[in-house]
Amino acid sequence: MFTEQDNELIQKEFESLRIASLKRCANKEEYEDVIRAFEFANEAHKGVRRRSGEPYIIHPIAVAKIVVQEIGLGYKSIVTALLHDIVEDTEYTVEDIERLFGPKVASLVDGLTKIKSAMDNKHNSPNNDEKSMQAENFKRILLTLNDDVRVVLIKLADRLHNLRTIGSMPERKKDKILSESMYIFIPLAHKLGLYSMKSEMENIWLKYREPDYFNNITRKIDALIEERGDSINQFIAPINQSLHHEGYKFTITKRTKTPYSIWKKMETKGIPFEQIYDLFAVRIIFEPKENISERKQCWDIYSIISEHYRSKMDRIRDWVSVPKSNGYEALHCTLMSQNGNWVEVQIRSERMNQIAEKGVAAHWSYKGVNKSETELDNWLAMVRGVLENPDVSALEFLDKFHEGLLASEIYVFTPKGDSKSLPKGATALDFAYYIHSKIGNRAIAAKVNHRLVPLSHELKNGDQIEIITAEAQKPQREWLDYAHTPKAKEIIYDALKADIDDAISKGQHILETELGKLGVKVQNRVIRKLLIEYNLNNKDELYNKIATGVVKLNDLDKILRKNNENKFVKYWKLQFFSSKEEDDDSDESIENEIRNEKKPAIDKKKDYLLKENYDNTLTYKVAECCNPIPGDAIVGFVDEHNNVIVHKKVCPKAISLATIQGEKIVNAKWTKHTFLSFLARITLRGIDRMGIVTEITQFITLDLSVNIRKIHFETHDGIFDGYIDLYVHDAQDLEMIMKRIMQVKGVESVTRTDIKKTEE
Repeated sequence: MFTEQDNELIQKEFESLRIASLKRCANKEEYEDVIRAFEFANEAHKGVRRRSGEPYIIHPIAVAKIVVQEIGLGYKSIVTALLHDIVEDTEYTVEDIERLFGPKVASLVDGLTKIKSAMDNKHNSPNNDEKSMQAENFKRILLTLNDDVRVVLIKLADRLHNLRTIGSMPERKKDKILSESMYIFIPLAHKLGLYSMKSEMENIWLKYREPDYFNNITRKIDALIEERGDSINQFIAPINQSLHHEGYKFTITKRTKTPYSIWKKMETKGIPFEQIYDLFAVRIIFEPKENISERKQCWDIYSIISEHYRSKMDRIRDWVSVPKSNGYEALHCTLMSQNGNWVEVQIRSERMNQIAEKGVAAHWSYKGVNKSETELDNWLAMVRGVLENPDVSALEFLDKFHEGLLASEIYVFTPKGDSKSLPKGATALDFAYYIHSKIGNRAIAAKVNHRLVPLSHELKNGDQIEIITAEAQKPQREWLDYAHTPKAKEIIYDALKADIDDAISKGQHILETELGKLGVKVQNRVIRKLLIEYNLNNKDELYNKIATGVVKLNDLDKILRKNNENKFVKYWKLQFFSSKEEDDDSDESIENEIRNEKKPAIDKKKDYLLKENYDNTLTYKVAECCNPIPGDAIVGFVDEHNNVIVHKKVCPKAISLATIQGEKIVNAKWTKHTFLSFLARITLRGIDRMGIVTEITQFITLDLSVNIRKIHFETHDGIFDGYIDLYVHDAQDLEMIMKRIMQVKGVESVTRTDIKKTEE
């Protein structure tokens, strides 16, 4: 039961929500619905506490406050937020919600319940493929995007509050929630224009994924604000004076880059904190003058402020002429301050600022904004198109949805001057399919800025494109190699599907004929040997490549007589080809041996200690995509062979896996590694001088006694940069090595980088 202090806390939290709700309720009836929803939810969750110990009702109240205060939704969304966990966590049904609060609220609650069930993976049976089922559930619930986007907005509010209180959750739950947030919800918040929400979720993610980086960056930001705070005020002073003189009513705010955005830039560019120069930004929010377009006033303000400071022309971003696909509008410029520092300035009207802060929800607050005509709806329509395609698997959809969320945009033009938004990396072929599927299917070339280019040509901001077609043209297989958008790929694949099916049948017939000449039938044993020999994934790929001549069957007899497979290959075969119709019993004794050696199940609720074996091997596997070393923040996954695969927590592959296969996460913990060393890469940059590379490598091998596996350096215009792959015991050793190398004369920066990323 709740104490008196608990009840006081509940009433205090609801009182602030009640006051906020008054502004969003149009009449007494709507206001009373909010009160009823609170009373109903409070009674339904009575006596229940969260992991943090606070009454559970505090969570729906907090979600409702985010919905009204930070997103700006109306009373039905407030009511829904208060009720969003009722159906999932109590005995009340959607029908009960509909009877008490009407069909629209019931529909929103039902949508949120389905999302939660999909993310929790609660409806999977032991016989189902976990990751496919979870992705399939997620695919189904995303159909609600076009039905009512408020479902997703309320879910984002729910996720934000879960992240704000994530400290009280167990480690496996943290891993799952943080990964889902980075893979789906943070990009979704960006796509919907909820920038402040996106930034807060990113910072929480970094705080728990890379706490040392987060704390270090935060300390440096605070020190920089204290050091340069006055210089920003000096930068603002002449701008403030000039805008007042020109009769503008405005506010100016100053801010720094977020810890996450700084960390991301350090990671992607391989630079230290000290080499990030655009740390400060200034935002001008103005009240528009009458009878003058907001766009013209943005440029007028830019003209006024650039009289005081030199503008960096290649950093001007005009999102007032062509808004982003999520509705974001602003004019960005970068100016050189009195102290020689670049400062980004964002110029927005009050309307633009509301849309920037509250995203798609803010469109509903302004007359004259036709929601159906926004680029956001084009994106939502694309999502629905992919969702409703029966040939797209759930896992494939989840990847495409993620890619669509993350895609940066470029703006290109038709020959008539109409603006079109495409993802960065889009080609002329993507543009052709964006215009119409028939134009794409018949495209043979394009003219970009009046210059003839192939369909594979990558488009850039501002390009004007004309597609050249021919009636006899049809989609080619190689188009899939340079089609970038999901829409283009789907149409091409559908067009090629009949040809692919014919090729598979043809390849199967060729193989059967060739095997018949040797007196051999098509059996699993035969197919296995061919797949291993040609490094292929499945039978269809084999048949297809036989039909197209990629796979030759000249040495078929020799391949079938090979017998060089080791036990681990046979283990892979056993997993891949197990079926009731197994027609090859020659490997039966080895398969039985493998089954008998099967490892005991791993308890995912307990810590899994990462150890060395006495024979200098590991009890786990290190993921090749991110190569974690002892000391890194890591997450483990149990694979189909009951092995633990260890990834860095910030690894994109790990984030994807935790989103799709949350049930396979284990609490992996480092233990002391005495004998084995791990491969790591450091990237160096500095001023070139005679013998500096030799000095660095000798310093590493002789003074630090560290083995080098690979070294690569280049010099240009007096600057050297390159990387060294070396073996270390743990992250602490690597940090010490990097600090020591920084002491070598001429070295300007030393950073740890991912081996695979650099090679790609």
